[in-house]
Amino acid sequence: MKFRNALMAATMLALPLAATAQPVTGPYVGAGAGVNIMHDESARVTAPARGAVPGVDAGTRLHTRVGSAFDLSLGYGLGNGLRAEVEGSYRYNNFGGLAGTTTSGGHEQKYGAMFNVLYDFVGMVPFVQPYAGIGAGYQWSKESNLHASGPGFSALARDDTQGKFAYQAILGAAFPIAGAPGLAVTADYRFMGLVGDRKYDGLLNAGGLTGRPASFKLNDDYNHTILVGFRYNFGVAPLPVPAPAATAVPASPVSRSYLVFFDWDKATLTDRARQIVSEAAANSTKVQYTRLEVNGYTDTSGTPKYNQGLSVRRAQAVAAELVKDGVPKSAITIQGFGETHLLVPTGPGVREPQNRRVEIIIK
Repeated sequence: MKFRNALMAATMLALPLAATAQPVTGPYVGAGAGVNIMHDESARVTAPARGAVPGVDAGTRLHTRVGSAFDLSLGYGLGNGLRAEVEGSYRYNNFGGLAGTTTSGGHEQKYGAMFNVLYDFVGMVPFVQPYAGIGAGYQWSKESNLHASGPGFSALARDDTQGKFAYQAILGAAFPIAGAPGLAVTADYRFMGLVGDRKYDGLLNAGGLTGRPASFKLNDDYNHTILVGFRYNFGVAPLPVPAPAATAVPASPVSRSYLVFFDWDKATLTDRARQIVSEAAANSTKVQYTRLEVNGYTDTSGTPKYNQGLSVRRAQAVAAELVKDGVPKSAITIQGFGETHLLVPTGPGVREPQNRRVEIIIK
């Protein structure tokens, strides 16, 4: 109950500070803390017969209590919603309780590394970025003071650590902080399971004999983990003020230039952009010009190779519109500059509207 109230309070406090969610682009780090709810584990205590003393083969359930959990992650976002990360985690749970005629106790610590692949659902909910993912890795389970007792026997496992492959599923949401670009509050649920049984050696007291060799075999290691934390995406610039779709910019007494802006990852002209191109074509007939330069540019949200091609396609779209408006094709030169010559300087992977442009220069 206390954790649920803390989670709700953290979410409500974060909302007034939330910024518009963007895809995670480039390297990031994350950290979280919370609770681990572990399924009761099946345990079987066995010992071979010794002379006239029969063997022991007793099964029980290890009742678990809610414990703590922590994680750290280092990842990389591709900018299209997909991201991958390496996660280190720690979980702690106590055992204790009565199952039928058998009692048990002790505690278990789990720690290890997981490789996760996640997808961020951008734009589904304002100011919130839901995400989902899957992971696989390796976890070590350290059993301490693990013991069980029933009619006629008691057993104690040696403190030991066993490792197993693990898998997990992840559901969560991030709340970007407006005043700190790249920083977000995160809340997620993780279901993690370990593959196969784990065996721990121990000692048994039964049949009047003490210190007989015995073993504990554990399985069903399933965990429900709820974490609240932070994630920081390096190199995120502040969100820009939206730019107009297109505007005309006078260049100098000997030349005149016009700027045509484009939507993200688009090379198609808007209605406003066509008006600007038409204005440039009409004004070119009023002055004596030698040529019209059509230069295309992009922001930094794609790869340099992709952005170079996109800038050329944007320039070609504007040039085709100029020809349609009466400008001779022979008077137009086309160039693409990709993500170079930014109008608004930004870091890599930033969707800056004013950098997604074509400049028409009448000389």
